[in-house]
Amino acid sequence: MRYPVPLLRARICSLSGSAMEHSPSGKTPPERRKGASVPGRRSRPVRVAEAIKDWVVERNMQKGDRLPGEAELMARFGMAKGTIREAMRILQAQGLVETRTGPGGGSFVGEVTADRAKALLANYFYFQDLSVADIYQLRRVLEPELAASLAGRLSDAQLAELEAVVAQYPDPARSAEEERDQHVASLAFHRLLANFSDNALLAFVVSFMARILADLTVYRRLYDPPNRDLHARGVAFQRDLIAALREGRPEEARAIMTAHMQTAEALMQAQEAQVLRRFIPE
Repeated sequence: MRYPVPLLRARICSLSGSAMEHSPSGKTPPERRKGASVPGRRSRPVRVAEAIKDWVVERNMQKGDRLPGEAELMARFGMAKGTIREAMRILQAQGLVETRTGPGGGSFVGEVTADRAKALLANYFYFQDLSVADIYQLRRVLEPELAASLAGRLSDAQLAELEAVVAQYPDPARSAEEERDQHVASLAFHRLLANFSDNALLAFVVSFMARILADLTVYRRLYDPPNRDLHARGVAFQRDLIAALREGRPEEARAIMTAHMQTAEALMQAQEAQVLRRFIPE
């Protein structure tokens, strides 16, 4: 279905937060005059990119479906070649459009992977000065429910995957570097649990929290010095949790994960405070 150009132009204008490009009097407002900038207003290519996304959704297009060529997009959206090209570059940067060259090439609907989305979010939170407490405030709420939802629902192969992760760190670390590797591996246990969930949103958030906690641990050196107590308690909790998951005991799985979150948070905060004291003069 081809949408009328005036309708598409109106849609693109509305995406900027205003219904019209000009004032009711027909005169260009001072803030819209050449050289003036309007805080918060999106550029035309950004608005066109949003309109193209809407068009794709309305047509229920799927990953790999071919998008119209440049000339057709210009006619369909009533925009100049430069605007269409910039809009497509925006969509490519977002992972929503893939471009292929050669015979049969062109632009196709892409799919943003979970890893790409997490990487972009990690870049955002890098500048938010997150603390251990910030991360665990959310982990305490979500991870016990994740554990309970998986009780009695995992296959033998999935349980074996969890056991294989725990087997990577059977003994306490003997150096800061080994502690770092063990801590990152232990968080992989939680990402694996998240990946087993049927709830895509819950899986994404839990997995992302494990990722940023691992990043936080590494760049703030929260693994130095090694914490034998954190290792011992963490391994015990994970083994008990696997048993509860295998035997289909959701309430026990929830309780184990709740206790694990509380203990891990306390130990990690103590580690964070110890690291901070290194940089504060007596």
